[in-house]
Parts: sequence; C-alpha cells; structure tokens
Amino acid sequence: MREQELAGQEELDCFEIQGENSASENSRRGMAMAVELPLTFRCLDDILVGILHRGSEEARRGVLVVVGGPQYRVGSHRQFVLFARQLAEAGVPVFRFDYRGMGDSGGAPRTFESIEADIRAAIDAFLGAAPKLKEVVIWGLCDAASAACFYAPSDPRVTGLVLLNPWVRTEEGEAAVYLKHYYFRRLVSGDFWRKIWRREFDYKASLRSLGKMLRKANSWRQKVDEVEAEEMQPLPKRVYKALEQFQGRVLLILSGKDLTADEFRDTISASSSWQRLFNCGRFERCELPAADHTFSRRTWREQVAAWTLAWVRSW
Repeated sequence: MREQELAGQEELDCFEIQGENSASENSRRGMAMAVELPLTFRCLDDILVGILHRGSEEARRGVLVVVGGPQYRVGSHRQFVLFARQLAEAGVPVFRFDYRGMGDSGGAPRTFESIEADIRAAIDAFLGAAPKLKEVVIWGLCDAASAACFYAPSDPRVTGLVLLNPWVRTEEGEAAVYLKHYYFRRLVSGDFWRKIWRREFDYKASLRSLGKMLRKANSWRQKVDEVEAEEMQPLPKRVYKALEQFQGRVLLILSGKDLTADEFRDTISASSSWQRLFNCGRFERCELPAADHTFSRRTWREQVAAWTLAWVRSW
C-alpha cells in the first residue's frame, strides 16, 4: 500500500506542505513542524496505522491521541486531525493511531477495556519515530480517557493524562444523571409544556420511566458513597484506582452540555475519596460550560487545544 493511500484523504495536504520552499528560516521551521508522516507498526500479530505530526525535533514531551468509541484516528468532525496540527505547529509532537479492529488497522474489534497492548505499541512507535522524545502525555475523549487511565500506571514513559469527559457509565449512575440533569432540562423546556398543552404527553410511560430511574439512582448513591469499602460500581472504581496509582499529572476537561461529563462530575461530588484525589496538586480541571460531548464547534476545539498546549508546557 502506498503511503498516500495509507494516510487517507485527511493527510494529503501535508505532502504539499513538505515540498514548499520559503525564504525565511521561521517559515522553514514552521513547515518542518507541520510535517505529517504515515506510519505502520506492529501490535502482537496485527499491523496498526498511525500518523505522526512531527512538531519540534528538539521536543522532549509528546502527545499520544487515543481514539474512543467506534471511530478512527480522524475523530468526529476531524477533531483529532485539527487538534494535532494545532499542537504540532506550536512545536509539540503528536501521534494519533487506530487501535486493532478500527480504521485502517488490522485485527479483531475490541473495546476500550482491552487496548493496553495497542497503546504500548503506539508509544513504542511514537518514540521510535521521534527519538528525542523522552515522555508522553496520553490524550483521550470519553472511553479513550478511561482507557488512558487504565494504561498509565504501568508505563513510566507516560507522565501526564488529558482526560476529556471521561466515561464512568453505570446503569445507576446514568439514572442519577438523567434525574438530576435531563429531567430538569425537560421541565424548563418549552417543547415539554407544549406537548402537555396539546395532550400529546404520555403520562403513564413517563411515570414508569421516572420510577425506574429513581430506584437505580438510589442504588448508585449508596455505592458511590462506599468507595472506601470497595462497594463502588466496577468501572468508576477501576478508573479511581488507576488514577490513584498513577503518579503523573492529570488535566481534566469537562463539557457543560454532556451527560457523560455530568456523570463524571457527579461521581466526584458524591464521593469524598474522589474529591480528595482531584484536590491534590497534580490534578487540574477546566470546564467549557457551553460545549457538547465532542467539542464540535471550532471555538471549543481550539480552546481545548490551547488548554492542552499550555498545560503540557507548564511542567
């Protein structure tokens, strides 16, 4: 497979950038940092595909973008491509890749809970392609943030995590979030009251749903409060333990209009252990109140990149 075919349409403009000449040293340096290189590397018996955004050749710290959910290295609305370019133009090397079973990579599909080998192989490839790098920050959205938490304590090369709207979903937690956030928003929605006025509202179904949510939410509150007794639901407990074990720095970025972020926010506020963890000096937290789950607007995406860049350079 030729390199341009492997890189895909998302990468084609980078090859034009590499061939341009410039009269100024600054322009040449800028072009060098904007170079994007398609790479293949092995994870056990499978071949994976990644894109290296070179950044500064003198950089010692790079950012590895781990993909979350059923998507590949481009990201929703090209988010990962644009994010990586913004950081690389500022000098920070970035590597984004498809783990096994996703995008252009080989292997069987898998969930975020079983990609530790993929992340390790990607870091090996990243450091191999940028030999002056000494450490890596893992950047992940949604369940990729949770996957980053699970992996980080096992690899001393990982010195930082950027977690965007981390996934800690449980049935009980989802119910509590719906009660606290979704149903309140419905009550203040003009649409809701118009349905009632037109007699289009299904009272019986809504009451059944509300009762089910109340039962689940009550169970969630009891379990979150018992984190010290190890009675917490499996996923939140495992994310908590991983973050507790990880000794590097953590940047948490949460959207204001996202139920996944709401659930993570509520998990922290419901537990003294989570609060102590996030109040220690190695954790920082940023909020974008108007943003949705994937930071789909340009201003939100650029703010996330700016926060990430400033944080990566701050230590």
